Amino acid sequence: MALDKPYKNIPGTTIFDADQSRKGYHLNQFCMSLMKAENRARFKANERAYLDEWPMTEDQKLAVLARDLNRCIALGGNIYFLAKIGATDGKSFQQMAGSMTGMSEEEYREMMIKGGRDPKWGRT
Repeated sequence: MALDKPYKNIPGTTIFDADQSRKGYHLNQFCMSLMKAENRARFKANERAYLDEWPMTEDQKLAVLARDLNRCIALGGNIYFLAKIGATDGKSFQQMAGSMTGMSEEEYREMMIKGGRDPKWGRT
């Protein structure tokens, strides 16, 4: 019997629940591997070859290569694990979050300083 998940309909939001965790397990394990300097070096030397060592889906690998973090989240990635990709690329969490919203880092920072998005954002 499937669980009732009323949170599934929050506009613009992917909830990292048990199902997402299972779907993104190998993607998130790949991200955690980037905590080791030798793995970061191997990944930077040949991203595709390093990704192919992981039993991730092709969609997950392509999302990582494109640095499409919103797609990575949809495919089971957890933002706290995905932050390791940004750190490997020399990006701050703020830069990553800005890229995920379609804003520049400065626009994103300014929005957050002003209290974040309007709670009605994305709702119909």
